[in-house]
Amino acid sequence: MGCCDAPGLMPIEDALDKMLTPIKPIQSTLSLPLAEALGFVLAEDVLSPIFVPPFDNSAMDGYALRLADLENSKTLPLAGKSFAGQPFEGEWPVNTCIRIMTGAKIPHGCDAVIMQENTAVTDAGIEIQQESISLNNNIRATGNDIAQGDIVLQKGARLTPRDIPMIASLGISHVSVVRKPKVAFFSTGDELKKLGETLEDGQIYDSNRYGIKPLIEAFGCEAIDLGIIPDCPATLKETFNQAQQLADVVVTSGGVSVGEADYTKDILEELGQIGFWKLAIKPGKPFAFGQLDDAWFCGLPGNPVSAVLTMYVLVQPMLAKLAGHSEWKAPESIPAITQSAFKKGPGRTDYQRGIYRIENGQFVVETTGNQSSGAFRSMSLANCFVVIEKERGNVAVGETVQIQLFNSTLY
Repeated sequence: MGCCDAPGLMPIEDALDKMLTPIKPIQSTLSLPLAEALGFVLAEDVLSPIFVPPFDNSAMDGYALRLADLENSKTLPLAGKSFAGQPFEGEWPVNTCIRIMTGAKIPHGCDAVIMQENTAVTDAGIEIQQESISLNNNIRATGNDIAQGDIVLQKGARLTPRDIPMIASLGISHVSVVRKPKVAFFSTGDELKKLGETLEDGQIYDSNRYGIKPLIEAFGCEAIDLGIIPDCPATLKETFNQAQQLADVVVTSGGVSVGEADYTKDILEELGQIGFWKLAIKPGKPFAFGQLDDAWFCGLPGNPVSAVLTMYVLVQPMLAKLAGHSEWKAPESIPAITQSAFKKGPGRTDYQRGIYRIENGQFVVETTGNQSSGAFRSMSLANCFVVIEKERGNVAVGETVQIQLFNSTLY
């Protein structure tokens, strides 16, 4: 048994429970112009002040009819026009029809619209060529989409590009939203260099912040990048204090393992409380969660894949609850048939990177190859996680595994 598979590691389900139980949603709210509200979480229900559509309107380009008029003749003279924004006005003579366009208001007395493809224009008028026309044919009734007073979006929904135009169609200019959680983050380690700088012996580029920031923003939070912090206890402590004054959550990358220069855990014990810091998950065992005086804390492993995985699996649901995003759901697990073998030892829940397809209506999955926690190309190639149970061992070709398709935050 390797060191990473030692007994006493906390199962991921218990870790999530310990993280989510104490979290209380942010209570601070804002009234934002609708155009600026994308990605925010609603602080109250959105109720429709109007009916949508606000009047009976035509679903087709065609002709507005009174069915009783067709009893005398199948050819009806044209009495006028009804266009969108320019409804028919005045008296509508019997035994006539009205030219109408899609979205235009239905004239009073009309009980059907016939599409123009089922008519012909003659010297005597419009010839109706459809044999049977039902009552309210091609008429969209007032409020058939949204009734006045309907709850169109509930408190706790995060506003998407699909929601904004729907709210706009109601004439609502401002919405009440929860303030976005603020997340301060930084990387730790003397070995890290900024992009564009020359690497010296034993150094690597800091890629983790470039994975953490877009995830924080995709989770609907405000990202505060504090850069690279060297392995210096005094500097780390100063940065922690700065971070907790700026943010609701402090996220670090690296420094939570058991190496001689891993100071983050020690400083967290000094400034706050550690909830846990060893998980039965692979990759990502050295993940720390706790509380500072003024902020929550999440310590991610230093390896790139581990950092992104733990952000996605553990930090994402925590931030969703903090933001009041009550409609957030964890990625769904789907059974899939393996088309390649997956190497695994019992002891930890394993999140391997995979590529899924659908063949003959069945999900199939294969590995991306190198599953090292430092090999980020495997994340770039993947479109799902292959979640292999804690006590399960190697998986052969043709066996069934559970996969989690990446949600929008990883695309």
